[in-house]
Amino acid sequence: MPFRKLLKYFTIVIAVAAVGLILIQFIPVKITNPPVVSEPNWDSPQTRALAQRACFDCHSNEVVVPPYAKIAPISWIIANHVSEGREKLNFSDWGKVRSKKANEAIEVISEGEMPPLYYTVIHPAARLTPAEKQALIAGLRATIQNSN
Repeated sequence: MPFRKLLKYFTIVIAVAAVGLILIQFIPVKITNPPVVSEPNWDSPQTRALAQRACFDCHSNEVVVPPYAKIAPISWIIANHVSEGREKLNFSDWGKVRSKKANEAIEVISEGEMPPLYYTVIHPAARLTPAEKQALIAGLRATIQNSN
């Protein structure tokens, strides 16, 4: 295939992709923050601060929406993550949280699955040192005890 023909096809593909990217911006997806219903009876302000730093952007009704979250398809991905995160554990609706869900949160933090790597790369403040991770785990355990 001659270079000119290849360049023409490449240009068409790029143009179609650009038009597609522009068009999907008109599919609205908005991340909302419903009112906080009830928070846990935190064992300490430190535990809440650690949870807020590492967990609240997906697991609360106090999500801080970054500017890039308004661009599709990124907005779709973030909205989906927040929806799933709130469904699994929502620190802003603690009355619906069962001790099993809270203990699962401790387990995934212990195993290094939360906060996820892709999130901490974009949000370095959410990275927890090993000491902070242990403090969060201990604090969540004590918080669960306070809630029972």
